[in-house]
Amino acid sequence: MATIRIAETLHPTRSHSNPPKDGIGGGVYSTRNISRSSLERRSSRGRTRSVDRRSLKSGGDEGIEDEDSGLRQAGDYKKRQVFKGKYLLWLAYQSIGVIYGDIGTSPLYVYSSTFTSDPSYDDLIGVLSIIIWSLTMMVTVKYVLIILHADNEGEGGTFSCYSLLSRFANITKHDPRELSLIKMERYLSGDLRRANRHLRSRIEKSRFARGLLKAIGVLAVSMVMSDGVLTPAQSVLGAVQGLQVVKPDISKGTIVGTTCGILIVLFLIQPLGTTKLASTFAPIVIIWLAFNASFGIYNLVLFDHSVLKAFSPGFAFTFMIRHKTEGWKMLGGILLAFTGVEALFADLGAFSRRAIQLSWLCYTFPCLLLAYIGQAAYISTHPGAYKNPFFHAAPPGTLYPALIVAVLAAIVASQAMITATFQLLAQLMKLSYFPQIKVVHTSKIFHGQIYVPFLNWLLMIGTVLVAAIYNNTASLGNAYGVCVMFVTLFDTCMVSLTALIVWRLNPLLILFPWLTIACLDGVYLSSALTKVPSGAWFTLALATVLACLFTLWRFGKEQQWLAEAADRFPTTHLVGKCEDGRIQLTDRFGGRSLSFIEGFGIFFDKAGETTPTVFSQFLTKLVATPQVMVFFHLRPIETPSVPPENRYNVSRLAIPNCYRLIIRHGYMDEVISPDLGSLVCEQVRDFIIRQGTATKPLVSIPAQVQPNPSTTALQDYDNEDFVIAQSPATSSDTEKKPEVTNEMITASLVKLQQAYDHQVLYIIGKEQMRIKTGTGIWRSLLLRAFLWLRDNTRTKIANLKVEVDRVIEVGFVKEI
Repeated sequence: MATIRIAETLHPTRSHSNPPKDGIGGGVYSTRNISRSSLERRSSRGRTRSVDRRSLKSGGDEGIEDEDSGLRQAGDYKKRQVFKGKYLLWLAYQSIGVIYGDIGTSPLYVYSSTFTSDPSYDDLIGVLSIIIWSLTMMVTVKYVLIILHADNEGEGGTFSCYSLLSRFANITKHDPRELSLIKMERYLSGDLRRANRHLRSRIEKSRFARGLLKAIGVLAVSMVMSDGVLTPAQSVLGAVQGLQVVKPDISKGTIVGTTCGILIVLFLIQPLGTTKLASTFAPIVIIWLAFNASFGIYNLVLFDHSVLKAFSPGFAFTFMIRHKTEGWKMLGGILLAFTGVEALFADLGAFSRRAIQLSWLCYTFPCLLLAYIGQAAYISTHPGAYKNPFFHAAPPGTLYPALIVAVLAAIVASQAMITATFQLLAQLMKLSYFPQIKVVHTSKIFHGQIYVPFLNWLLMIGTVLVAAIYNNTASLGNAYGVCVMFVTLFDTCMVSLTALIVWRLNPLLILFPWLTIACLDGVYLSSALTKVPSGAWFTLALATVLACLFTLWRFGKEQQWLAEAADRFPTTHLVGKCEDGRIQLTDRFGGRSLSFIEGFGIFFDKAGETTPTVFSQFLTKLVATPQVMVFFHLRPIETPSVPPENRYNVSRLAIPNCYRLIIRHGYMDEVISPDLGSLVCEQVRDFIIRQGTATKPLVSIPAQVQPNPSTTALQDYDNEDFVIAQSPATSSDTEKKPEVTNEMITASLVKLQQAYDHQVLYIIGKEQMRIKTGTGIWRSLLLRAFLWLRDNTRTKIANLKVEVDRVIEVGFVKEI
C-alpha cells in the first residue's frame, strides 16, 4: 500500500522527469519574503537566473511539499528573434513603410518652419549644416548605432529600457503570481567594476532614484502616446492642405472633412496587421524618398553645388555664434528634421535592429541628406523658395506626380506612431501599469507585430477630435516637437544606465558620449519649450494625464499584491493529515476535517506560483474539496503555437488527488474550449500512467475497473497516493524513485474517471476589494479610482468558452 511519507526536514523537491535545461529546479518557494540580496545568484554566464528558493513549512509543522517541476522552463522567457537572408530584407522593406513615414516627410516643412524670411547664404549653409549633423548625431549615431542595442529581448522604447534595467537591478516590484515568467539576470557584485557596482547599489537603495526611473519610463511612454494622437492629425491634415497647391480655393470645411474621413479609414484598416500595412505603405515611402533624392541631385547639379561645404560642422557653430538667442530659437524648427526618431526605437519590437539599421543606413539616410542639400541648393538661388521648398524645387513636369506621392506619403506617415503606441501599451501591461486588454498578434513569422483594438479606437477618436478642433497645421505644428525631445533625453539617460549596469562598460567610456548627446538633447529641448504657450501645452497636458493613469493603476496593483500576500502559500500550509488518516485544515485555518464533493474540480488560476487563491477560499470557507482537483494555469509564450508535446505539464501536489496542470500556449493557440474538462482529465490520466512507468514497467491495467466505494472516501488514502520523496536535491537523490505499484495506478485512475464521470466543475474566483477603515482621504481617493477602473476592465466569466452550467464563481473580499 502507498502512503504519504512526511519528511523530517523540508527541502525543495525537484522533478524526477523532464529536468529543466537551464538549471531551474521545481518546488515551492517563498514569494513574499524575497530579499534583494537573494537575487544575486550566478548562472552559467555569471548572471542571476532565479530568486531564492527556500522551502515553506506550515506553521512550524513539517509536511510534504508540492511537486512543481513545471512552473519554470527555459522556453517560458521571451527571446529575441534573429532574422537573416530574405526575412531580414523583407523586414527592412517593411520598416521603410512604417518607421520612416514621419521622419521621411520632414523635407516638406523643415525650412519653412525654420526661416521667417529669405535667408542669407551664410545662414542657409549654417542651417543645412545643423540639419546634416543632427541627422548624423541624433539619429544615425545615437539611435541607429547605439540605442537600438538597448533592447529588452527584442522590444524597444524607453520603457523597454526600464524593463531591462529591472531585470539586472532590483528597482521595481513584480507580480508575485508571475515571478516564474521573469528572467532575472542581475550580475554578482564581484562581476561589476567598483563604480558600476556603487551606482547600482545607490539606485537600488534610493527610493527617490527608483521612483525617478519609474517616472521617466512612464512619462516617456505617455509622451509618445500623446504624439500618437497628434501625429496622424498633423500629417493627414498637412497632406490634404497640400491640395491647395493645385486648387487654392478649396474650403476649410472640405479640408477638415476630408482629413477626418481619411483618418477614420486609416484606423479601420489597422486590424489587417503590421505586415500587410507595411508591405502596402512601403512602396509609397520608397517612391517618396526616391523623389526627394532625385530632386536633390537635380538641384545640386543644376543650381549650387557649393552647399556641400555644409558637411563641415564649423558652419553650424558659426551660425549659432552669429545669431545667439535667435539661432537657439530657430532650433525649434530644425528639430522637425528628426521628429519621429522616438518611434524608430519604439517600433523595434515589430521589426528588428538589423532590419532598421539596414533600411536607414542604406536607403533612408542618404535620401534625406540629398533632399535637404538639394533644397538648400535651390533656395540659395531662388528667393522665397524657402516657403515651400519641395514643390518649388521639383523639376519641370514632375509637380503633379510629386504632389500625389507627397499626399500619400504624408497620409501613411502617421503609421510609425500608431504602431509605436501598440508596442508601448503591450509593454506597460507586462509590468502592470495598465489593465490587461486584448492584444492581437498579427503575424506568425514576426512575433512582435501586434494590434491593440481598444487603443486603436481610442486613438481614432482622439485624432479626429484634434484634427477637427485645430483644423490647420500651423496650430498643430506649435504643439509638435516638445514631447519628442523629452523622450530623446530620457532615452539618452536610460541607455547610459543600461551601458553601466547591463553592458558593464567602463564609466569613462560612457561619460563623454553621454555629455555630448545630453547637451544636444538639452539645447533642442530648451528651444522646443518656447512652443509651450502657443500649443505644446496640449501634448504635455495629455501626457501628464496618461502618466497619472498608468501610475494610478500600478499603485493599485501593488496594494492588491500586498492584500493577496496572505493567500500565497503551498498546499502544505493549508491542509495536513491527522492521526486517523483524515485530511484536515491546518491549525492556522481552524483544524477542521474536510468533507468531499463528488466530481472533478478545475480551479482556474491565470499564472500562479503557489496555491490558487480561489482554492484557499473554497477550502477555508466550505471546508470541503472536490473528489479530484486540478489547479489550472496558463503560460502565454511569445510564439504562434506550442507543439503538443511541450504544451502540457502536470505535477502532483501534497493534497491527495490534487494536481497542477500548466498549459503553455502560443498567441494563436486556442486553450479554453467547451471540452476543456475532457482535455484536463486526459492530461492528468497520462501523467499518472507516465509516473508509474518511470519507475518500473507497467503491467496492463484492466480496461474496466469497478469503482470501490472505499476509494472515494477522503479518510482512506492507503490505496491511492504516491510517495513524494523528501530529500535534499542532489544529483544522486533526484534519481531515487518511489516504488509505484499497479494497484496504486489503478486506484488513482479509477478515482479520476469516477470523478470526471460524475461531474466537471470549473471553479473561478471573483475577488472584490474594499478600502480599509481609517485610510487617509487622498489614499482613499486613489484606491477608489483604481477599484473603479479594475471593476470596469475585468474579464467577464460569461466570456469563458466552457459550459456555463458547470461554472462556479467563488466570491471573496480583500481589504486594501
